[in-house]
Amino acid sequence: MSETDTAVMSESKRTGWREYYEMCKPKVVALLILTSVVGSVLAFPAWAIEWDVLIIANLAIGLAAASGAAVNQLVEYKSDAKMRRTEGRPLPTGRLNIKNAFVFALVLAVLSMAILVLYINVLTAVLTFASLIGYAVIYTMYLKRATPQNIVIGGLAGATPPLLGWTAVTNSVDPYGLLLVLIIFTWTPPHFWALAIHRRDDYAKVAIPMLPVTHGIQYTKLAIVAYTILMVIVTLLPYLAYFAGAIYLVAAVLLGGFFMYKSLELFFTERENAAIQTFVYSINYLMLLFVALVADHYWPIDFF
Repeated sequence: MSETDTAVMSESKRTGWREYYEMCKPKVVALLILTSVVGSVLAFPAWAIEWDVLIIANLAIGLAAASGAAVNQLVEYKSDAKMRRTEGRPLPTGRLNIKNAFVFALVLAVLSMAILVLYINVLTAVLTFASLIGYAVIYTMYLKRATPQNIVIGGLAGATPPLLGWTAVTNSVDPYGLLLVLIIFTWTPPHFWALAIHRRDDYAKVAIPMLPVTHGIQYTKLAIVAYTILMVIVTLLPYLAYFAGAIYLVAAVLLGGFFMYKSLELFFTERENAAIQTFVYSINYLMLLFVALVADHYWPIDFF
């Protein structure tokens, strides 16, 4: 047995709950759950939340998202080992073995589907399963290495949580729920491409055709500006469609305006940390925008 195999076995013996927790990508899943919770809250009439539905549905949606994150790491553990951002994950370091990680991901997925079918509704279970397959299989196993537009096409799977939260309450696919999906769908490219610029060398090292690798950093910066403009326009639609009022509109304009500023700053500057700063702001932007939707839902104000 080689020294490497011995080291891996030694690390594997120390597997605990933290390794499984890391497999879930908790920070990413937390943001997804926030958007699904907001989708549920907006589907309820104001001040009439059914807490059992809200909690059970979003727990199950979170389990499915965690399963997708675990499958993503299972598929990519070899490339993860070569990238500075991901080399410390449980599978590349040997702190968790592949078999246990696979069983963990499968249990999360089955548990999620069972909860949704038994306690929520079949429609939400079907849509959640489709989103899981979209991210874990179509995006991770195919799109990510097939095209530099991977995050645009595959981003649809990551944009569905607010719709899932909505359908958990209404048992229907409604225009307002789809509008929430559209917001996240247009937000995803500028969000992720900013990170891809920051980690361009990592992606190039493992031959993943992210836009900065295939088309260069300056082209990617231009694409970020273009998608940010589209995103800001889309975020005005809830107000224009009478889904949200003045609180949301003000938040959307101010938050979107600063996102536009960060995108333009990224385009015109050569500062090394500009891309990661844009990425970090994009996370805060989405959180605050969805919180504004909830605030507007409970305290509606209009200009007219």
